Amino acid sequence: MSSPWLWYLSRATGVVSMLLLTVVVLLGLYTGSGRVRHAATNATVMVVHRILALGMSVFLLAHIVTAVVDSYVDVGWWSTVLPFTSGYETLWVGFGTIAFDLLLAIVVTSIFRHRLPERAWKAVHLTTYVMTPIALVHGLNMGTASEQVFTYLTAGCALVLVVGALLRVGVASIDTRRRQTIAAQEWS
Repeated sequence: MSSPWLWYLSRATGVVSMLLLTVVVLLGLYTGSGRVRHAATNATVMVVHRILALGMSVFLLAHIVTAVVDSYVDVGWWSTVLPFTSGYETLWVGFGTIAFDLLLAIVVTSIFRHRLPERAWKAVHLTTYVMTPIALVHGLNMGTASEQVFTYLTAGCALVLVVGALLRVGVASIDTRRRQTIAAQEWS
C-alpha cells in the first residue's frame, strides 16, 4: 500500500518521537544527577519521564509501522530488528534499527527493573548514551536534509542533549571532588 499520507505520517511520528526522546533523556539526566532536592519532586519527574517514554514508544511504533506498510519504499519487517537489511537507504535505516534494538533492551529491562540487579539495569540504561546519537543520525539522514526545518530541529535536539550530558557529567565530577575533599579532611 502506498499513499503520501503514510509517508507524511511516518515522517511526523518520527519527528515527534525524536522530540519526545530528547525530553525523556533530559529528564533521565536530571533525575540521575542526584541534584533533585526533594523526594516528591524526584518522584514527579520520574513519573513524567516514564509517561513521556511510553508516549515516545507509541509514536516510534507508529513511525516504524507506517514506514514498513508504505510500499513506496522497501523497508521490510525484518529491517525493523535486523540492521542493514533494508532495501531503502540501507545505512540510515540500519542506524534507526540499531537505535530501536537498543531502545527495546532499555524498555524491557526497565519493565523488569525490580526483578533485575540494579547494576544490570543501570548498565543497559546507560546504552541510552549510545542509542540517542544513533537515533539522531538516523533522523538527520533519512530525507530531512532536504528541508532545513527538520535539519535545524534535529541539530537543536542534539545540541540540547550534548549540553544536558555535559552538565550531568560536570555535576557528577563536582560531587565526586566534593566527597573526596570531605573524606580527606581530618575529623576532630
